[in-house]
Amino acid sequence: MAEISRIKDTYYIVATSSMVDPHRLILKDGDLFGIFDRFGDILPLGKEEQGLYYRGTRFLSSYELRINGMRPLFLSSNIDEDNIVMTVDLTNPDIYSKDGLALNRDSIHIMRSRLLFGNKCIEYFRLMNFGHEKIAFRFELSFDTDFKDIFEVRGLKRKKRGTPLPPEFNDRGLRLSYMGLDNEKRCTCVTFTRPPEKHDGQTFVFNLGLKPGGTENIHLSVSCLADGANGELTGFDSAVTQARRKAALRERNGAEVRTSNAQFNEIIKRSLSDINMMITDTGFGPYPYGGIPWFCTPFGRDGIITALECLWIKPGLAKGVLKYLAARQAKELDRSKAAEPGKILHETRSGELAALNEIPFGLYYGSIDSTPLFIALAGAYWRRTGDLAFIKKLWPSIEAALKWTDDYGDPDKDGFLEYSPHEAGLRNQGWKDSQDSIFHKDGTLAGGPIALCEVQGYLYAAKKEAASLSRLLGKHALSDKLLKGAEELKERFDKAFWDRDLNSYVLALDGNKNPCRVMASNAGHALFSGIASPGRALKAAKTLLSGPLFSGWGIRTIAAGTARYNPMSYHNGSIWPHDNAIIAYGLASYGLVEHFNRVFTGIFDAAAFMEFQRLPELFCGFHRRRGVPPTLYPVACSPQTWAAGSLLMMLQASLGLHFEAERDMIIFKRPVLPGFLNYVYLNKLPVRGRKSVDLLISRYGEEVNVEALRKPEEVSILIIK
Repeated sequence: MAEISRIKDTYYIVATSSMVDPHRLILKDGDLFGIFDRFGDILPLGKEEQGLYYRGTRFLSSYELRINGMRPLFLSSNIDEDNIVMTVDLTNPDIYSKDGLALNRDSIHIMRSRLLFGNKCIEYFRLMNFGHEKIAFRFELSFDTDFKDIFEVRGLKRKKRGTPLPPEFNDRGLRLSYMGLDNEKRCTCVTFTRPPEKHDGQTFVFNLGLKPGGTENIHLSVSCLADGANGELTGFDSAVTQARRKAALRERNGAEVRTSNAQFNEIIKRSLSDINMMITDTGFGPYPYGGIPWFCTPFGRDGIITALECLWIKPGLAKGVLKYLAARQAKELDRSKAAEPGKILHETRSGELAALNEIPFGLYYGSIDSTPLFIALAGAYWRRTGDLAFIKKLWPSIEAALKWTDDYGDPDKDGFLEYSPHEAGLRNQGWKDSQDSIFHKDGTLAGGPIALCEVQGYLYAAKKEAASLSRLLGKHALSDKLLKGAEELKERFDKAFWDRDLNSYVLALDGNKNPCRVMASNAGHALFSGIASPGRALKAAKTLLSGPLFSGWGIRTIAAGTARYNPMSYHNGSIWPHDNAIIAYGLASYGLVEHFNRVFTGIFDAAAFMEFQRLPELFCGFHRRRGVPPTLYPVACSPQTWAAGSLLMMLQASLGLHFEAERDMIIFKRPVLPGFLNYVYLNKLPVRGRKSVDLLISRYGEEVNVEALRKPEEVSILIIK
């Protein structure tokens, strides 16, 4: 099982065993998600991450189907393209009695269909006899739970836990309960539509008899309850209908993408389905949760980057992200949570450990980049939507965030954003937040306060975006000040971070302003933000696409041969799709087409090899070998939302797609199509309000043409070549 290393990194996920079977079936709805094996069961094997989780707690840790005490034979399993219904096909093994063979294998077809709905896991079993004789058998379902907090599942050891309560049985199921140390009673309520014949402990037995061609249906629901609430049975068909309506509504709020490449279409469809599944209604609008299983909760940085990746195709998501983060913006100083006035959160957690402050992440602000990224997203959202009324409402939060960057974010007033390791939480507070991810050329860990390369770029973008917004609101003096500050930051950044020997930007500056001369992917984010000069951008691009950094599948987090390089590590040599998407966007924005296409093609090729054609959070950084797929990282989240948005951002970058929504204008800046795409069709691409267009972008020889198939008269299209 996993164990937390308290010596080096309190919250690092250590895997001491592999997955017994890497094929996992994952469902999510709101604050409920489930991880099941290919049989549809939950078994305490391997990494022991399987389970049904609700609001940060595992409500079901074991769930197993048996036929006469034996595990069925596996036929197939899958999840539909909308990530709503999981379907598993099983059959019986050879079953013997004392008189010999009692039931031939493959006689019974068992179909189990499952979905998550609200706080319930709802399942429908259909059993059919394909044999030629009447058969009788026992259909058995076993349940158990440990009510572990997600951090306990990750490996955190507690000195004391709450009290498991005795199981409560009734004629249609059972209730398993736990009284937490936070004085909250959590219950798992299993309810069948028909009474089982008996139960043996927490195993329920149905004695079934089927004629040739006969069928039997069994329905059940597992309710995850707080404070002793009752679990009501919900109909399977009704739940599916309502879930599909909700999915259709989310799909209507974005454009449809079709291309000449069938495989790319499937990957994009899966990406959008994963993003839609991970979106949760927070009461402030839609918010994309981080990833399953470890980060299925709101994260500031992750939510903002996902919103940026999806902004061109799902602009409403950014509004939900901005509203939620503004509502939870820090108002007071609280060192235990790394909270400072104006700061945007890193993450928020529910569950027993967060309620008891056994972890600091109930509402945690240990992120150096969420705040400038919040400001940058606000500006990008306005350009995409023209929603000035919302920007006016958001402005106090933008002002508070700007003030934080000048005050708490820059303690030594050198103009750079910096952080110091947080004793109660994270040592490093950029997106590479492993304890050993920021270091010097010789491998020595950098001391704080640390100024990260990419974060200065985010600050530059934030100042530029805030300058535009402040001018829009009539605050001209502030706009001029921000623009001047951005240009001064650009000059300081070039002097302090550019390294001639690396031919790139350094990873960071330590507390003594000594550069961390490490060849890392962080430099590519300087292109994304626009802080790099064109000459520096070209040199950095060559370095990023050189052999030590580019594996063939994508750009590694740090270069091969660097101190601390390990292609199997979390942040020191692995490949992250979202990191590559941000870099690729930057490459395209500087017109570095050849470099961009290599990254875009590499990540697309990697996605084609992944299960369900789903990009995981990260994969190992081994060099690409002919005919061999990418090497998976053992504890990566999958699905992971900003990974799902990666190819969407790269497609936007490829098309050079920009918006000036206030003018009802769509702009294509130097559009290109990679070798694997001949055309891209965008259906119902939102412009402003309820306006939308249908566009066809096609390659003709060396040229890329844009054709408007449907367009409101007031919408204009500008093509810059």
